[in-house]
Amino acid sequence: MKNFDPENHEVKERMVAKNQLAFSFLTNIPIVPGHLLICPRRVVVTCEELTNEEWQAIMELQKQVCQALRKAFNAEGFNFAWNMGEKAGQSVAHFHLHVVPRKSGDAGIVQYEPRAFLYRPGSRALSPDDELRQTADIIRNNL
Repeated sequence: MKNFDPENHEVKERMVAKNQLAFSFLTNIPIVPGHLLICPRRVVVTCEELTNEEWQAIMELQKQVCQALRKAFNAEGFNFAWNMGEKAGQSVAHFHLHVVPRKSGDAGIVQYEPRAFLYRPGSRALSPDDELRQTADIIRNNL
């Protein structure tokens, strides 16, 4: 895999913080002011390709930028997200963690029922316990 050099790219002017293995920069299509992305320097498509060290570097930046966003924008909370795979909305083939600062009255997502924005509209009945146990067994058997 190749490395991405944010210092020699259009994101340079939007870069907020960096460390040896990761960097963060403001997205050019923010949900709210301060919405930024954290990427590993090594170009990987999915989170499954990240090393433990890269995850740690990303989480260190996440903590650092959240502290700054609390001060800069009076953030009261955060949304964190990434899309993995084209069918899940990933449009850039370089893993990136969205960090979205939130506060009362902002213009971001205000409905937190996951099915309202991750799946299909409308409600869905609870899955029967037996079905959930069987599904859990299938997953455990494939670990």
